[in-house]
Parts: sequence; C-alpha cells; structure tokens
Amino acid sequence: MGILAVLALPLLLLGISGIIYIYQSVRWLLSKSAVQNKVVVITDAISGLGKECSRVFHTGGARLVLCGRTWEKLEALYDALISVTDPSMTYAPKLILLDISDINCIRDVAKEILNCYGCVDILINNASMKVKGAVQSISLELDKKIMDANYFGPVTLTKAILPNMISRRTGQIVLINSIQGKIGIPFRAAYAASKHAAVGFFDCLRAEMEEFDISVSTVNPTFICSYHRQPAPGNWEASIWKFFFRKVAYGVHPVEVAEEVLRTVSRKKREVLMANPIPRAAVYIRTFFPELFFAIVASGIREKLKTEEEN
Repeated sequence: MGILAVLALPLLLLGISGIIYIYQSVRWLLSKSAVQNKVVVITDAISGLGKECSRVFHTGGARLVLCGRTWEKLEALYDALISVTDPSMTYAPKLILLDISDINCIRDVAKEILNCYGCVDILINNASMKVKGAVQSISLELDKKIMDANYFGPVTLTKAILPNMISRRTGQIVLINSIQGKIGIPFRAAYAASKHAAVGFFDCLRAEMEEFDISVSTVNPTFICSYHRQPAPGNWEASIWKFFFRKVAYGVHPVEVAEEVLRTVSRKKREVLMANPIPRAAVYIRTFFPELFFAIVASGIREKLKTEEEN
C-alpha cells in the first residue's frame, strides 16, 4: 500500500498528461482537415510567418494562393512546399505578385486571385510594415506608407474579395494584427495607429458579415521573433517599464502563430490574443485602470531618457 500511495500521484499526473496530449493531437488533426480543399489566400507569404502559414495550410490540403512582392522568393517558397509533401495529397500553390502597400494595384491583383480558382474561402491578411521612432522624427510620408501597408492595403484587398464571399454566403477573413492594436507603446505611434485602425475596421466588419455567414477573426501576437536572432540585452533591467512590458521568451515564434492561425480558422474564433502574462495584463490594465497604465508608460519614458543621458 505504501508503494502504491507514493506512485499514485505520479501515475495520475502521467495519465492526465497523456490524455491532454491525445486531446491536443486530435484537435490539431481536426484543424488540418477543416481546411482541406479550401481556397486559402495568404498575403506576404514570403515573410517568416507567411512561410509557416503556407506550410501548415499546404500540408492540411488547402488550395493555396500565395502573394508576395518578390517573384524569386515566391518560387523558392513554392519549391520548398512541394518538395516536402505528397503531391497526391496536396495542391500545387498558385503564385501572385502583390505589394500590399501599393493600393492602386490591389483591385487588379484581387481579380487575378479570384481567377485562380473562381472563389476564395479563406483570406489571411498577413502583410505588415513596422517603424520605430519618436513621433517628431517620423515623416508624414512614412506615416502614410505605414497606414497603406497595415490598414488600407488589407482593407482594400478584403473589400475586393468580399463580394465573392457574400454571393456564396460563406468565407473566412483573418487579420494577423498585433497586441499594439490594443495598447499603444511609445516610439511605435505610426505602427500602433495603423494596427488600432485595422482592429476597428475588422471588428465592424465581423458584425456586418454575421448575416452572410462569413467569419472574421483577428490574431494578435505580442511580437513575432525571428528564427535565428536573439535580442541584445537592454539597459532597463531595473526599471518598472522593463518589468511591465518585457517580452517573456523573446516573443512568439512564427510556427506558434501559424498553428494558432490554423486553429482560429478551423474553430472560427473571433479574436485571439497571443501574449504572455505581463503584456496580457497590460491590455486589461489599459482597459480597466487607464490612469495606472499611463503612469507606468510615462515612468518608462523618463527611465529611458535618464539612461540615455547617463550613457
């Protein structure tokens, strides 16, 4: 009895872990089967996240339309995808040149996208442009460029594809956005503004598309880390700003985000926040205790300026 009592807890934990693993594996397989034969459009497919989204949807049997600004990189992605999958179980991706920040060309490209298969089941708005700097140092021209890439581009493409979905009364639209669509972080004003605008548009679109059975989802990661590069240690180790906004585990890996996008599509989630506890808490503090949030942000700015002066 004594030995059984000692082993009971480890065996129980092992059994629970096994059940959770099996449950997650089954849900993952169901997520992949949910996109089989679906026409999936991915913008900026040649980015790190775009490549991973392409991989998971391709192996799931989706009919991919991959968009990107560079034909050579699109071809390299095409070769990488078909070289590691069974051609009898997957579709060869279609490739489309698209610069999402070039608003004037998007409607023509949308027609080209629709001509690939005659319809679009899932549109994944992945393209994005970042900028960092003080408000007074960023030109108005750059502000507009950021808005074109992060707001007007996805909106224009979505509006061009939407009539096809409405006429068929089916479809899904996914916006891969950012936690900065929820909270503004200093020195990211143009980027945060574009992400806030995108969240507002797609929130409204979600409500309007209910009657047509079209799902609208937003996926908001903290930030997407690179495959190889680790961030250099900062100078704010002792500041409250560092504690409040630190990026635990160096952000979210592209593989994690891509797999979450697949789950979001299969379960038709409305909104997903991919954040560790501290940045997640920041969103709630900004909502329910704005004065505290603003005080912490102001403290962080003063700490940064002080550190720069000392150096």
